[in-house]
Amino acid sequence: MSNTPPPLFDRALGAERARRKRKAEPSILTTTIAEELAERLSFVNRRFANACLTAAEPEPIAARLKETGQVVEIETRLPAAGDDLGLPRERYDAMFSVLDLQGVNDVPGALIQMRRALKPDGLLLACLFAGDTLTELRQSWLAAESRVTGGASPRVAPMIDVRELGALLQRAGLALPVADLDRTIVRYGDAVALIHEIGELGLSNTLTGRARRFTRREVMAAAVNHYQQNFADADGRIRATVEIAWLTGWAPHESQQKPQKPGSAKARLADALKVDEKKL
Repeated sequence: MSNTPPPLFDRALGAERARRKRKAEPSILTTTIAEELAERLSFVNRRFANACLTAAEPEPIAARLKETGQVVEIETRLPAAGDDLGLPRERYDAMFSVLDLQGVNDVPGALIQMRRALKPDGLLLACLFAGDTLTELRQSWLAAESRVTGGASPRVAPMIDVRELGALLQRAGLALPVADLDRTIVRYGDAVALIHEIGELGLSNTLTGRARRFTRREVMAAAVNHYQQNFADADGRIRATVEIAWLTGWAPHESQQKPQKPGSAKARLADALKVDEKKL
């Protein structure tokens, strides 16, 4: 018998939903991420001849990256229908992954695939939903189902903590890893409007353990009421937490900065602080 755990996400379903929801005009989420990606790239003093971008709406993001003048050619890809990303070895100077890794079953494996697709000293810049994203909706669904049915089914995917992501970058063999978090509170008229927008963005539940039947009216009503009672502002509008983790790493190369060996410092910290050093 195989010890491999069953997949958490239905990647094929997620890819199909993203494909169906693509429209002529990019979503506000896509345009916002494109601007943030371009801004972050501006801090990298490099020009990339050949890059790869994976996103649900890659074309507008690729166009924005080209506008920066830092990326010459960009190969665009839609999210893969499985955990094999189908990436060639050592082809790209840069790889960009936009809001895809949160739905990958094997995140370390995906990062390794992207690192292998980079040429030495190539850049990986990725973002994904993480942390406390949609924590209010998760709590409301759990409370509603527990109250109405006495149980609960998975409706909001578990999110990776940003501290874990830094370790995963190192585990994937990427040099100079950095992981940070952008936190935003988005407000809606009610929970129904939030759920509708999640669906319109193609981000609805793709967990393999999800319920395969329509949500009962009583459960939906209880979830909306719980959300309104616990996560609404004084004006009646509800809050939704969105946290996006940004990951940066480089394919290893001998020219990259290396950490100093322990004991190699030429000056004492006590001298810099102008205090007496005490031996323990």
